[in-house]
Amino acid sequence: MTPTQLLVITKAPVPGRSKTRLSPPCTPEQAAAIAAAAVGDTLDAVRAAPVARRVVALDGAPGELDLTGCVVVPQADGDLGVRLAAAFADAMRGPDGALPTLLIGMDTPQVSPELLADCLDRLVRAGPGTAVLGVAPDGGWWALGLHAPEPAQVLPGVPMSREDTAVRTRAALEEAGLTVLDLPVLTDIDHFPDALAVAERCAPGTRTHRVVTGLAATLGTAS
Repeated sequence: MTPTQLLVITKAPVPGRSKTRLSPPCTPEQAAAIAAAAVGDTLDAVRAAPVARRVVALDGAPGELDLTGCVVVPQADGDLGVRLAAAFADAMRGPDGALPTLLIGMDTPQVSPELLADCLDRLVRAGPGTAVLGVAPDGGWWALGLHAPEPAQVLPGVPMSREDTAVRTRAALEEAGLTVLDLPVLTDIDHFPDALAVAERCAPGTRTHRVVTGLAATLGTAS
């Protein structure tokens, strides 16, 4: 089996800096609570996935985040595209990191270890010169898998957080000479209705399900 790597890019869950588009209806503290739950569930899935290495590109102090089993690298300064490219470069640097790598955020806590393994298996089977891309219904993307860090250098030139971000990312990767294969479509958490939809796909015992459904009851928001 080819060794692989998972890379999570995330902010530390701090009120006023995390998931700000959840407000309103959430307060900054409630938005940060959802972010903390989503990061926790995402890292649980990452730790349980059968990979050789796990890296977290973190913006901010770890605080109470459980980063057990993960190599932590600080995020670079700059916009999201710059930080994504730098995260790939940092994670894949050196002999330990020279592995097929799948990058995800903390916005899709419904991911399972099996799904992450399947995504990496698709990348490995496709071979060098390929990428895998998981699109979100809002036109963004939730996952990007690469065999090397160099193709990620196209990301600073891609407008992020737009309805055409995934389309533009695919086009940039293809222009760089890669064949881009599709991963499953997943909803990511941007606004509170997204959080409700994602929570429904998380098991009842997960942090995200518990926190979001509790806030929905508090806010009087139907799921």
